[in-house]
Amino acid sequence: MIMCREATKLMSLKLDRPLTRREQLQLRLHTLMCSACRRCESQFELLHGLGDKLPDTDDTSSRS
Repeated sequence: MIMCREATKLMSLKLDRPLTRREQLQLRLHTLMCSACRRCESQFELLHGLGDKLPDTDDTSSRS
């Protein structure tokens, strides 16, 4: 069984790449038992979704 720290690491990885079957199973088993990590995963997904909706900006154009 993985700990919360490893679970949050997997949640973050899941936003960048598909998890392996083993990683998916580890994360699923952990979140079934850990309400804090379920909330954390929901928040990661919400923030990631909001970030996708932001317009692209060029940081160099706003500098003087």
